[in-house]
Amino acid sequence: MTATVAPAQDSGARRVPVTRCYRFELVKLVSQWRIRLLVLACWIAPALFVAAVSQQSTLPVDTLFGRWMHASGWAGPLVLLGFAGTWALPLLTSVVAGDVFASEDRLGTWRHLLVAVRSPRRVFAAKTLASLTVLLVLVVGLAASSSVGGIVAVGDHPLVGYDGHLLTPSDAAVKVLLAWACVLAPTLALAGIGLLGSVALGRSPMGLLLPALFALGMQVVQMMPIPVAVRLALPGYAFIAWNGLFTDPVQLTPLFIGTVVSLVWAVTATGLAYLLFLRRDFTDLGYDGSGRRAVTAGVLPLAGLVAATVAVVTATGTATGSGIEQDKVQRSVATAFAHLYRMQTEQLHRPDVTEAQLKATATCNKGSVRVAAVGPGNDWRCVVTWHLPDVEATGQAIYQLDVTPDGRFVADGDGPKEVNGYFLVRTPTGDAPNPLWQFDGNVDLLSTSKG
Repeated sequence: MTATVAPAQDSGARRVPVTRCYRFELVKLVSQWRIRLLVLACWIAPALFVAAVSQQSTLPVDTLFGRWMHASGWAGPLVLLGFAGTWALPLLTSVVAGDVFASEDRLGTWRHLLVAVRSPRRVFAAKTLASLTVLLVLVVGLAASSSVGGIVAVGDHPLVGYDGHLLTPSDAAVKVLLAWACVLAPTLALAGIGLLGSVALGRSPMGLLLPALFALGMQVVQMMPIPVAVRLALPGYAFIAWNGLFTDPVQLTPLFIGTVVSLVWAVTATGLAYLLFLRRDFTDLGYDGSGRRAVTAGVLPLAGLVAATVAVVTATGTATGSGIEQDKVQRSVATAFAHLYRMQTEQLHRPDVTEAQLKATATCNKGSVRVAAVGPGNDWRCVVTWHLPDVEATGQAIYQLDVTPDGRFVADGDGPKEVNGYFLVRTPTGDAPNPLWQFDGNVDLLSTSKG
């Protein structure tokens, strides 16, 4: 009796705690030269990039906040955030989470690891936590390095928000930090997909590429004129939903939906990877992934998750169609114009006016009354009208708009020259960039048409 019980107690006592497994897996990851190189690059390269671009005469005006990199050091980390959400974070996730299980297949070390740890559950938990820790270090490095580079190169100056209102340096710093924190949720979703691919596809290189390919597919879908409910139900939208933090008032509903959807995807994909890992036969040294199991336990559940999230967002949302409607565009253009007009007034040392005194309004269409003024396109045309105190004449300015499917628009000034027809304005201290010549704006896809 004693001889039978003792080995069981011994076997249970020798199970390695999750904390020790976690430290072991973390050391294994950090000891890889490519991970060390990525950490070094994420903590140094962004500062150099932002500092170099901020000193150039030509700025990346096609990127959100790119036109303000000369004016504020807080624009740089937001420009890099847009790039990171599109390219850097999916690639980093592929290298880290997409290879954390597949590397053991290539090296043939599963049997040794399981004999040492004696618990597949602990192995999965340790590898997952280690990969997430490395990803967190990389994201923090990108945010910290780009912020330092922008502040050192340009300075801690006020930042022009997404709708033209001015943010104080302290407010801009807080919102930049929040914006970087918001992309952790979609990064976790990609990490879950990477873990699932690494477990299901074994040593196949497709597991390593899966997060990057999935992110690229989400970007392509976001560029298409799809219904707003479908747009918000995909985890890729969370990479751009942080834009709403820089409007006044802030647009929190799309950000909240995008974050929740991303977290649901992260939990679901990681849970599927966990179930596949526990059912795997580790005695097969030639294991190369199970295509059928990857479809039934991976692709089909995630496809069902897309359908479920679309149904939930559709049932709880208020916007229909693309979410881009005439009243919303007119309201957004008028709001941004009023904020930037005040900035131009300060540049020219004219008497200050408020947005309420200006009473700016916009009349927008898509080039003809026969074309419905809804949906994205580069054929939007707006006439902005405003009033100055004690002045009987009414001011007017024309803008050509390019509205993208995700609600962002770029307004190009089309006259008069004194207001928005030239990229410079003559101030008492010399020529300065004209804030009304070209500006970015955002249409709240979930707001009601009437405001």
